[in-house]
Amino acid sequence: MRSWLREIRLNKKLTEADVARRAGIAQPFYHNIEMGFKNPSVVTAKKIADVLGFSWTRFYEDNNGKEGKAG
Repeated sequence: MRSWLREIRLNKKLTEADVARRAGIAQPFYHNIEMGFKNPSVVTAKKIADVLGFSWTRFYEDNNGKEGKAG
């Protein structure tokens, strides 16, 4: 689970459907990204990050803040 992504979304008082709609993706796909079941493409990562206001590269950092496998 990407708890950091969920936390950002909840702090902005947005639902999964809100983020998905604004990013132009399906809500079930967004849910799978937030749960860590799917990894977004760079294009999708940029769209989600733009909606939620963070650097899209965060999707590609490991837990120590270093670049690595998405998740």
